[in-house]
Amino acid sequence: MSDNVRRHFSAEQKAAILKQHLLEKTPVSEVCERHQIAVSLFYLWQKELFENAHLALGKNGRRDQRAEDAKQRRIEALEAKLQRKDGVIAELLEDHVQLKKSLGEA
Repeated sequence: MSDNVRRHFSAEQKAAILKQHLLEKTPVSEVCERHQIAVSLFYLWQKELFENAHLALGKNGRRDQRAEDAKQRRIEALEAKLQRKDGVIAELLEDHVQLKKSLGEA
């Protein structure tokens, strides 16, 4: 049987490992040896970090998304309200035309 057990690292653990190289200037080979991870895995994590950095550096992350969702709900509510108003206006115009016809003005 193989003694290889797949380990899973949390986001916090990955960040701490990357931090050792990026901020503390520890060589990648040393970081990988210390944590018993492949160098290619280290660089994969680093790539993911940089590809998603904009999310961490965004104005308020989740708050931005909630604000965007609230904005979208408001737009949808206003569009529905506008459709109801258009329906009422169409009804009133139809009544107006019928009234003019009945009075002989049309």
